[in-house]
Order: sequence, then structure tokens, then C-alpha cells
Amino acid sequence: MRRGAVLLALMLMTGGAVADDGVTTTERGRDAYSQPFPGLDAGEREQFVRGRSLFRQAWVVAPSRDERVDGLGPLYNRLTCISCHPKNGRGRAPDGPGSRMQAMLVRLSVPGTDPHGGPKPHPRYGDQLNEEGIPGVSGEGRAVVRWDEHEVSLGDGERIRLRKPRLSFHELSYGALAQVLVSPRVGPPVYGLGLLDAVSGETLLALAAERKPDGVRGRVNRVWSAQRMRLEAGRFGHKANTPDLRQQIAGAMVGDLGITSSMFPRQNCSEVQSDCKHAVDGGQPELTDTQLDDLSFYLAHLAVPASRDGDHDDVRRGKATFAALGCAVCHRPQLVTGTHPNFPRVSVRTIEPYTDLLVHDMGEGLADGRPDFLAGGREWRTPPLWGIGLTEVVGEHTFYLHDGRARNLTEAILWHGGEAVPARNRFAALDRQARESLLAFLNSL
Repeated sequence: MRRGAVLLALMLMTGGAVADDGVTTTERGRDAYSQPFPGLDAGEREQFVRGRSLFRQAWVVAPSRDERVDGLGPLYNRLTCISCHPKNGRGRAPDGPGSRMQAMLVRLSVPGTDPHGGPKPHPRYGDQLNEEGIPGVSGEGRAVVRWDEHEVSLGDGERIRLRKPRLSFHELSYGALAQVLVSPRVGPPVYGLGLLDAVSGETLLALAAERKPDGVRGRVNRVWSAQRMRLEAGRFGHKANTPDLRQQIAGAMVGDLGITSSMFPRQNCSEVQSDCKHAVDGGQPELTDTQLDDLSFYLAHLAVPASRDGDHDDVRRGKATFAALGCAVCHRPQLVTGTHPNFPRVSVRTIEPYTDLLVHDMGEGLADGRPDFLAGGREWRTPPLWGIGLTEVVGEHTFYLHDGRARNLTEAILWHGGEAVPARNRFAALDRQARESLLAFLNSL
């Protein structure tokens, strides 16, 4: 099929929101994070749709009439992937102790490391709290969020209230948590992941080695590849604790839904959870390699929303301010992808994700105190900013950072500490007009 015909077909499929650069979409509405790459051929579109169906599929307890989607649990958090990534966007934290976690989970570990240098799972509860269990298996318990608030002042006298989550645990089914390290996390957006997957480890090492101003450092998290059985550069996860997209998907399937795969064939049961260990499963493994391929293709080929309003004066001023403050040192405007072994459409491209994919010391205010491979308790991966300006349109909220504590972009910036203190302080010293221009630029991404 000629390129023009392919573009026309995709315009019909995506409501006319197709960009002709191969990886972005001009869609600005509720489905802005759900568009395929333009130019996919018929076979690729079919695989994209299969992966999308699996991402949105509600998994069921085995045995069921549809063996393709059974095997939920025995322990799990949600029934679907889309629950934690609503409309492929970011999740949000509970409003308070009366609200259940819907798009948030709690990582767990104890002091020490596992055999590969990663977090050491809790002996009774594993590496995350699974609140739900299938019939006959008790869910692990409930995590409750309360918010502690304090005020900070900007240079022009405006006062901003910041909030921080405080967790408590209730209805624990398998004993006390004791000396546990905890980290609440909301689901991040999932568009553009194939492009980030294609950034080479050599590129990341070169970025880490660059001399940077203001005491900014940044480093590559070296993490375990379950497929290649070696340490590699981390790219995904809030602490860059996963080396590639396929492992990120397989890890989420078993951790969040209890769906095993060839990469992670063991159920998410600890030694003391006897009912969990003896529960019925959906086969060995429950997620086939073909299904994992389809999920990987879908998430690798979700288009990135194109930036908007770049010719507006306030956006241009805000972009200049973003660079002048030092934000672009970590939120790098451009990266170049390498050659991806499976997805040629993401290979050898200049992309604009506004991240360096490195982990940085972000200060005590954002610290969770939970190491993850080389990433310490104060370190977090630089989150990509592309598409961030459509958060409210798609997700109907404006909550940011790894635990959703920031209720708007101003709060998110003011939480920056550690290596980001100089940039944060320059932002706080701006007058209102300059701050609004900066926010206009971020909302144009």
C-alpha cells in the first residue's frame, strides 16, 4: 500500500490525528495517549489491536471457558493493565484514608539485596503488597494513605502548600511487616516506550559521563536482565530498575495480576502463603510468548503526542526559561535511539522525550529510603516530559511525581531537591509572569 493510502487509513482509524513523522500523533483529546504509530501496515495494525485488547482485558480466575485470559492471581492488585494506566496515562493516588488504591501500588523489601543485587523481598509479603486474592486465598492486606502538608514561599511572596503521603497498613493476613522498606508508586504513562527502549546502553553511559553544571551527576542503574541473565542498563520503572520493555511488561503481569510468563514462571506466593502456593493456575505459563509479543508490540508502537503551540510567545519564553534554570540538564530535550532488535520503526531516530533516563539524587524530601539495584533511597529516574501537557485532558487530573503527591506542575517542581536544588531555587525566585511562561511551555509538550 502506498504511504498516502496508509496515512489515510490510519486517519480514519484514529479520528484524523496522524502526524507524518512516523512516531507522533496530533490527537489532543481523551485518546491522545492511545494512538498507534502512523504508517503501520495491515499486519502491524492487527498485532497492535491484539496487544491493545490484552492491555485492556480483564483477566479471570482459572479455570474458565476462555483459557486465553484466565490465571488471575492467586494474589493480585488489579484485574487489568489499564486500571493502573487509565487511557494509557498516569495513575493517581488515593485522596485520603477513605479511598482505595486504584492506580497505585506499594513496593516492599527488607534491608539487603537479592542474589542479583536487587531489592530483597519481604519474607512474608514479597516485593509488593497485593491487596486482592482469588477465592480461597486471602489478599495480603490494605495500604492506607494519609497526606501531611506544609507550606513553602516563592520569591514574590506566593505561598504553596505541598503534601507528602504517609502510609499505614491494615488487615494484614500473613503477619507483621516489621522492618519493611516501603515505596508507594502510581502507574506512569505508557506511550513512547518503544522509543525509550531503543536508546542504547552506550548512549546512557555517555550521558552519565558528561560534565554537568550545578553539581548535577546522574548515573546508569545497572539491573538484572531475566532474559539474558546479566546486568544491563536500566531504563524503565521509577528507579530505572528494569532493562527493557519486554521485562517491564512481564514483571508487571506477574506482580500486579499474578499472570506468569516464560520470563517469570513462578506464582507471586511467598513460602508462608500456603493457600496461594496450592491455588489453581491457568497453565504453565499463563501468558503465552505470543501474547507477550503482542503486548510488547502494542506498547512499543503507541505514538507520542506532538508538542503544541510552539509559536506562542509565552511558550517560547517558557522554553528559554526551562533551559536557563537548568531543567534541561536532566530533562534532556533530545535523545538518539539505536537499532532495536525487534522494532525497526523505533530505530535510529532523534526523539524529544525530555529525559536522560538516568537516576539522580532528588533529595530527602522525595526519598523513599528503599534502594533498588544501584539506585539509592534518594535516587529516581528522570521522568520523560513528552505529552505531559495533556495529562488533565486524558486523565482528568493533574497529579505528578512517583507517588502522585504533586497536585500540579508547580508543586512537582518545588519538590525537586538534591542535585536539582539550584534549578528549583531559580524557579522559586521567578516572578509570576516568568513562572506562568514556564508552565505554558510544559503544557505545550
